[in-house]
Amino acid sequence: MAKYDLIAATGCATGIAHTYMAQEALEQAAKKMGLTIKVETHGQTGVDDPLTQAEISGAKGVVIASDIDVDADRFAGKPLVDVPVAAGIREPDKLIKEALSSSTPIYMPKSGAAKATAGENVETSTAGIGNKIYTSLMNGVSHMLPLVVAGGVLIAVSFFWGIYSADPKNAEYNQFAAMLNAVGSAAMGLMVPVLAAYIGEAVAKRSGLIVGMAVGMIAYNGGNGSGFLGAIVGGYMAGLTILMLQKVFAFMPDKEFRGLKAIFLYPVLGVFIAGSIMYLINTPMKAMNLGLMAWLKGLESSSPIILGIVVGVMCAADFGGPINKAAYLTGTALLAQGNYFFMAGVSAACIAPPLATTISVLLNPKAYNRDERSAGYVNALLGSTHITEGAIPFAAKNPLMNIPAFMVGSAIAAVLTYMSRIQVPAPHGGFIVLPLVNKPFLWVAWILVGAAASGVLLAMIAGRSARKRGVTSGVVETVLAAEGAADDVTAAPVKVDPARNQPAPVDEHANETYDPSDILSKENIAVDVPAKTRDDVLHYLAEMAVKNHLATDADAIFKKYVAREEEGSTGMEKGIAIPHAQDATIKQSAMLVLHLAQPVDWKTFDGKPVTAVISFLIPEHDSGGHLKYLSNTAKLLTHEDFVQAFQAAKTPDALYALFKR
Repeated sequence: MAKYDLIAATGCATGIAHTYMAQEALEQAAKKMGLTIKVETHGQTGVDDPLTQAEISGAKGVVIASDIDVDADRFAGKPLVDVPVAAGIREPDKLIKEALSSSTPIYMPKSGAAKATAGENVETSTAGIGNKIYTSLMNGVSHMLPLVVAGGVLIAVSFFWGIYSADPKNAEYNQFAAMLNAVGSAAMGLMVPVLAAYIGEAVAKRSGLIVGMAVGMIAYNGGNGSGFLGAIVGGYMAGLTILMLQKVFAFMPDKEFRGLKAIFLYPVLGVFIAGSIMYLINTPMKAMNLGLMAWLKGLESSSPIILGIVVGVMCAADFGGPINKAAYLTGTALLAQGNYFFMAGVSAACIAPPLATTISVLLNPKAYNRDERSAGYVNALLGSTHITEGAIPFAAKNPLMNIPAFMVGSAIAAVLTYMSRIQVPAPHGGFIVLPLVNKPFLWVAWILVGAAASGVLLAMIAGRSARKRGVTSGVVETVLAAEGAADDVTAAPVKVDPARNQPAPVDEHANETYDPSDILSKENIAVDVPAKTRDDVLHYLAEMAVKNHLATDADAIFKKYVAREEEGSTGMEKGIAIPHAQDATIKQSAMLVLHLAQPVDWKTFDGKPVTAVISFLIPEHDSGGHLKYLSNTAKLLTHEDFVQAFQAAKTPDALYALFKR
């Protein structure tokens, strides 16, 4: 059983996007710190990589970055940090340091909370009450959304046979369409009780779910109740009622009365108390719900521009997070009331961002690496089916610049949609439901206009960012950007020695210069290397590593070289390439230097073939020193005098002496 320094759990309302963004951020941050971590994800399809009790026991700290309940009680006795999922994405380094800090409180469930039933203990955490309210709401939303999507799409498909195809008294009536409508309506009808039930469950576990479901049905009341606003209030009311009952009956011994409490007292009294209150407040809550819907409907007609801007900004703000879900939840609630205008703008604002990434990589392919270009192409399909999450990696790459760019396009698409009075009767599906849209071609056109606006901005931002990294003008910045080390490398400064006309590292801290010559020996230098292709060079390097006892498996190293080239070419400029490989079969950090017998085609920034190679071998577990050696070497290559001397050297001795100086 593997032992981890740190364990974590992530989850978001949809279980699609932010859940895995937080996982990736935490894993990358831990890797940079030299720590091991296992992250349990609570996605839409369930729990992936579940934590075992042995893994929990062996960990030094716990991070919960989640908007939903992840059962924190199992982490009792461990230092625990509990934050919303967005914090896990934005500041993973800080969370990891806090979880491992000696000043972080040890998590313990509240004593005195009911222990009446197994699994009934109320979760507590270091997070405040505000975070608990929020995570409870997101727990309800995450369980409600799949039902809304399924029901909404089935109802929308039933309209293929006509808007009135489910009405037996109408000439458009179709039996199959009526069945689809009935099934879809049943699923949509569960929206309110499921929302209330899972809010209640997040507050008070299983008994909270039972009472919440009953209260939610009262709020629904056949479509004539207080709707989703009533469900939210009812869910919290159900949970709080159970918490109160748990305290009231705490005097009853758990061992003897566990079953009585779980099966009889909590559900009967809970439904009676919370249900009675819901019954009394249903009418005023219904009035509030209808008032909100009426205000939004009025805004559609009186100020579609303002509404479109608000909806566009909300949908592109966090791509499936709470802000996005607020707009989406309002749209689904209005759909249930027969308002198809509001959802049209929401859908347009959600579809535009992934399409914008496709446009951006087409406009400026050189500003993106191979994986990003592939993701951009795939997003054309994802966006067309209303899957916004494909835009998240692009937003996360440069959030301060890219998210506003996405907002601009989403707002344009939503504004134009509302101004054109377009109706979309399905809460999901994207262009699949175009036959149901009253103005399908115009809707697609407005979405593409918004996507194009964002795409142009993204391409400009990416181009500017690429130029800063030196994609077109420099070696050192390119190397650092490719390795993700621009902000982390502490490299030795370089100066030119006038006597020898050669650059030499300034040894300000003798033990921290990371002089490349420290990991270079004459045995690892070769000249007149016979190679005709890039892969010939990489094979030669891999075999040299094994021959010189730096590694044990040439094939494994060659594959790592090739994999690194596929991520982004290591061909620089001025005839130089800097390939590198990291693998478990590599024994120690080392630098290899080759002069080729003839130029070799290699993807370089100046388009010229490669005549010389400086390669780095990196052990699997490396503290980051290779990045500093790499950066210092790259800095040497920014000096024309050094490059000329490097290319002119004809023997291993001359090359070794050059680096030593």
